[in-house]
This record gives sequence, structure tokens and C-alpha cells, in this order.
Amino acid sequence: MKYPPGKDCSRKFMQKKSPPADDSASPRVLIIDDDVELCELITEFLQPEGFRVDSVHGGTLGLEKALAENYSLLILDVMLPGTRGFEVLQKIRAKSRVPVIMLTARGDEVDRILGLEIGADDYLPKPFNPRELAARIQAVLRRTSPSSVSEDATSQSLHVGDVEFNSGSRSVRKNSRVVELTAVEFDLLGVFLRSPGKVLQRDELAREVLGRDLTAFDRSIDVHVSNLRRKLGPLPTGQERIKAVRGAGYLYALPEKQKGK
Repeated sequence: MKYPPGKDCSRKFMQKKSPPADDSASPRVLIIDDDVELCELITEFLQPEGFRVDSVHGGTLGLEKALAENYSLLILDVMLPGTRGFEVLQKIRAKSRVPVIMLTARGDEVDRILGLEIGADDYLPKPFNPRELAARIQAVLRRTSPSSVSEDATSQSLHVGDVEFNSGSRSVRKNSRVVELTAVEFDLLGVFLRSPGKVLQRDELAREVLGRDLTAFDRSIDVHVSNLRRKLGPLPTGQERIKAVRGAGYLYALPEKQKGK
């Protein structure tokens, strides 16, 4: 059963689990949504899964709390009274790279694309299954957790043309200048740089970067690629850096100096 209708029905998905021994090590999640009952339901589901959850019901207060405290992830509704979710996200991204999952109206593709363009890591349309939300959260946190960084330490630094990628510090430089990327954009770039000159399928990118399969009409990967293109710009030769291959996927163009190596 999904939310809504039948909000109470979502409680049947909740399985009581023992809280972690060290509560301070549990991921902290902030829900910014004016639907109080939905916030309560999400909280009731996520707490037994090992999350510490706070919720606020307005954009301004949510923005203040998101920037003032150390959260592992934010759940942000698009349709907030007063300060809309997009404006909140824009202001958060100006100061923080904390992962954000946006809640959007089902069928509103414009909202989903705009949220991703501004810097959301993923989105989930209402109504949704709480298990799906938990799965999205876990997928995002796996990508951004310190343990995932240490696991990737064997190939901490990559140099492809004018781009330097460091997985240890999760930093990217182009011509020695820092390029600010979201967690998803960073991971997507890493996948491209490990296979320059190779066509990568959209579904393959989604599973590698988003931790899930693409759904029908899902343009998440396309928007993240578009953001990367905008932030990195073309190659020094003026050619497109990340090329779309019709009916196949995307290809990170191999710089001229590295061809044939």
C-alpha cells in the first residue's frame, strides 16, 4: 500500500528492529514537509531501520536547520508553503553538498527535472511505498559514506585530460581549479573517467550511480549528465566532453593526447 490513500496502511511495512548500540553513529535524516502525518509515518518507518529522524514543516525553518546541523541526508518536499522546496534546495546547494531526496507530485516531470538540475541527488513521486523511500536513502548513503570512500582508495586519483578526480578527498579539479559537484555528479563522473572512450548504457549508469533501475520516462541520468556538461564545459579542443550516443547511452570523449594509449 502506498501513501496516500490509506496512510495508516503503510504501518504494516514497519518491522521493529533493535536500535544500534551506538546511536550517535546512526545516520541523521531531516524531513522538510508540511504534511505532519506523512512526516510521522516516515519517522515511524525509518527509526526501526536505524535512522535518527527530525522533521520540520516549513521551508524557512527547514533551511535553517539543514545548514545549522550535521545531517546525513535531507528529504525535501517540492510543495512547501511560503518558501518552496526548489528555493530551499538552491540555498542549501550554495553552502552544502548534503544529499537530498526530493518528494514530488506523481506525473509532474517538470518538477522532477528542475529538482535534479538544481542539485537534488534523487527524487520520489507521491504516493510512494515507504520501503522504496528507505531503499533510495540507503542507496544515496552508500555512495557518500566514509566507508565507500575508503573502499575506493585503491584508485584515489584519476587524470583524464584536463580533469583530476580524487576519490579519497571526493574532489574534482579542472585545470587545477576546484569544480563543485553533488554526490551523484561526482560518482557519475568517476564512472565516466574510469572508462573514457567507452559507451556506457543509461541503465548501467543508473544502477552504478543511483543504485536502482530506471523507470519509464525516468530522465534522472540525463539531467545529471547535463549538469556535468555544464559544470565541466567542453574539451580544450572545443568538442563535447560527454557525448550522447543515440539508442545506446553516453560516452566521455577521450582527449586527443590519450588516444592510442
